[in-house]
Amino acid sequence: MVIRYASPLNRLVDVLMRLPGVGAKTAQRLAFYLLKASREEAMTLAEAIVELKEKIRICERCGNIAEAEQCLICQDPTRDGSILCVVEEANDLLAIERTGTFKGLYHVLQGSLSPIEGRGPDQITAKQLIHRLRSGEVKEVILASNPNVEGEATALYLARLIAPLGVRVTRIAHGLPVGGDLEYADELTLGRALEGRRELG
Repeated sequence: MVIRYASPLNRLVDVLMRLPGVGAKTAQRLAFYLLKASREEAMTLAEAIVELKEKIRICERCGNIAEAEQCLICQDPTRDGSILCVVEEANDLLAIERTGTFKGLYHVLQGSLSPIEGRGPDQITAKQLIHRLRSGEVKEVILASNPNVEGEATALYLARLIAPLGVRVTRIAHGLPVGGDLEYADELTLGRALEGRRELG
């Protein structure tokens, strides 16, 4: 049985349920939290959402989120422009940045190839990537799409597109998590770990 509340509360629950990973119970809890919150707290949240939509744009160079025409990474003169890491979404870029190990530039595809969901080459920024590579500045492209069917298909497609340009193409290694036990790893993960092995010393 679906319980309905006052119209504004119902509307908020319905809107919150559209967020990824938010089901009916979580949406209800969030709505009641906001109902109990002070007007100031609720308005701060509402203003932050409006500001996000009004001020955030897509970087014209790499496709990352930005406040200006170019994102902070593209504006950073200390970044190595000869290495380009290609990711599916801006949050993938943030995950790589958190490692603190990559000092090159990025290209955000805005998704991956998925014929089932109707996403073909025209729905990702592959053409913009090729245009960037034609400048000759980039010497290596690291394909860091997700290790799933769509991500693998996207990586293969991009590798074929890039090959005629003479740019080195690499793929991030997939394998075992640090601290993991071999006996608990599935066959695919273990196989990827073996394929992505590297020399020591």
